[in-house]
Amino acid sequence: MTDEKAEIVICGAGIAGVSAAFHLAVRCGVRGVVLVDERPPLTLTSDKSTECYRNWWPGPGDAMVALTNRSIDLLERLAHETDNAFLMNRRGYLFATAENGDALAAAAAETSSLGAGPLRAYQGGADDPDYIPAPPQGFEDLPEGIDLFQDQSLIQQHFPYLPDHTTTVAHARRCGWLSAQQLGMTMLTQAREAGVTLVRGAVTGVDTSGGRINGVTVETASGTTNISTPKFINAAGPFGPAVAKLCGLELPVTLEGHVKISFNDTRAAMPRNAPLVIWNDSVRLPWRAEEREALAASPDTQHLLEPYAAGVHGRPDGAGDTVLLYWTYEDGSPEPIFPVPYDPNYPEIVLRGMSAVIPRLADYFDQMPKPYVDGGYYAKTVENRPLIGPLPLEGAYICGAFSGFGIMTSMAAGDLLAVHITGAELPDYAPEFLLTRYDAPGYRQRFSEATASGQL
Repeated sequence: MTDEKAEIVICGAGIAGVSAAFHLAVRCGVRGVVLVDERPPLTLTSDKSTECYRNWWPGPGDAMVALTNRSIDLLERLAHETDNAFLMNRRGYLFATAENGDALAAAAAETSSLGAGPLRAYQGGADDPDYIPAPPQGFEDLPEGIDLFQDQSLIQQHFPYLPDHTTTVAHARRCGWLSAQQLGMTMLTQAREAGVTLVRGAVTGVDTSGGRINGVTVETASGTTNISTPKFINAAGPFGPAVAKLCGLELPVTLEGHVKISFNDTRAAMPRNAPLVIWNDSVRLPWRAEEREALAASPDTQHLLEPYAAGVHGRPDGAGDTVLLYWTYEDGSPEPIFPVPYDPNYPEIVLRGMSAVIPRLADYFDQMPKPYVDGGYYAKTVENRPLIGPLPLEGAYICGAFSGFGIMTSMAAGDLLAVHITGAELPDYAPEFLLTRYDAPGYRQRFSEATASGQL
């Protein structure tokens, strides 16, 4: 057994923990930061994400828009400093619908009003503003806000890969994707150069005697290490609730398993310059008549004929022909099991579902492409907002519950946590992400009827 000291110990070397270490050590100059994880950094869920970012966040309130705007600011700063080492683009998010145009237009207007940028309407009139398409690479000198199309001829002109019956499209512009692995490694490399120590091991105990953080116990391949520290950050992702229990705390966090598929689009069904495309309507999977008859004949397959929830989405990936598709149509495993279990029919279901928004994907129905399937867990609070800041134990902090938005908010989360720890001036949105928000009268009621539009 060995004894060591640290100013701050961070449990979890996913994107949240790495960002916390980066902002503390690199941006704020804090020394004595130790980052602990039993796995290699960024390999549990951070490397299995959509790798996308957005500032499209319908309310209530503007806290999520403010947080993601701050995060995108910081992403762009780091991209400038590193010659865009993590390949950040601003392709945008393209929400499309054939049946829910009014709801999509209302969500776009609300998101714009909350700080996402101006709303530009395109209805086929002479006074329509100029539309600036998103380039495949880069993020600079491009529009912010939302381009709302409600003219079908314009939709087909600018987005010819969408189905002819699409009635409304919202192109959210301060959105896109990046290499999450490269983002994380860029931050981790700089953090280690600034003095952060990376320890390969599992946090198995936390000393909370006297009602404060005193130290942590870490099990490594070489034995047990006791690290004396006054500050402990829980950035353990899906293991966050279990780590909180080591501190005698409970977190209002549940888990959802989510998976995605990727395959080589050898038939060029999805344009390589497309944004992230999201279908905002429910979908009935397309089957031939004889397939429908066979599926209806068995209780085990009848569900494949029922409508599936809106939200199927996908995008091109990389410089080759890879396509990524995602669709959460049922709850995944509520416990962290790796690899994440999934419906064996998922690859075919998501491909057929995505054909509702990219019809040319139907070219694969005769011979399904061989997919690669991976996934991770959404750690979620009841209203699907993160937890960032101090916990009700002196010296304990949380940076977690990032659900499906860990990559896009990680920079602002690490920044905000560092502000809490160093005592700098907090931004106006900081109280919205504290655990104590649940103590405010009426807080939960604010979200009881809130829209989930845009939460993928």
